[in-house]
Amino acid sequence: MVLVTLSVIEGLERGKTFEALTPPVTIGREEDNDIQLNDERVSRVHAKIQEDRGQVILTDLNSTNGSRVNGHPVQLRVLRPGDHLQIGRCTLLFGSDRQIADRARRMGVQVAALSPLKHADSSAAAGLVAEAEMSGEHLMLPLFPDGPPPLPDSLDAGQAARLTDVLMYIHERLSDLSFEAKEPDEQPADARISVPWDRWQNTLLLQRDLAAWLKTVASPGGDPPNDG
Repeated sequence: MVLVTLSVIEGLERGKTFEALTPPVTIGREEDNDIQLNDERVSRVHAKIQEDRGQVILTDLNSTNGSRVNGHPVQLRVLRPGDHLQIGRCTLLFGSDRQIADRARRMGVQVAALSPLKHADSSAAAGLVAEAEMSGEHLMLPLFPDGPPPLPDSLDAGQAARLTDVLMYIHERLSDLSFEAKEPDEQPADARISVPWDRWQNTLLLQRDLAAWLKTVASPGGDPPNDG
């Protein structure tokens, strides 16, 4: 059983730590949530954290204002120690001190490198700290700082075949783009690569398809939007 620790680093509950919670854990504005956040931008039942095969998964429950991880909007996300969750105007740090330190050690970095302000311009970061709340737009970190996510395991033959088809489709579209891209003869610092218009449009259509797939996978039941 993986236990969940979340520390509130911005919001009315700032400084409060919810330690060693047993999933599933709900986050929202109502009192009966495991983590209650007093913020009108937080939906009554905003998000849920659950465990699956040793992984901790955040699901946005079709909240009015959405959820962010490391500054990026997400519907469904595998959480890693050190991730920052933005729920309304509240920011929560996922993981215990030991879990975050262990991840930093595996990545070969200092714990401070997992701080979002380390990835911002120093003068801008100073301004954010001095005059603004820590919102999702300010806390911008890579979603995958320690490399590509692992592929799912324990798939049956049909699931493996469907995943293979999806990956092959993506690979084929990107191959079309890369094979027809043209580099300039000289490559100054601001060099650009040109691609045929139709290949670029196919890439945009691929991005559209990926967005639709992400939405379908995250909300397979087509749940209606949260009423706040």
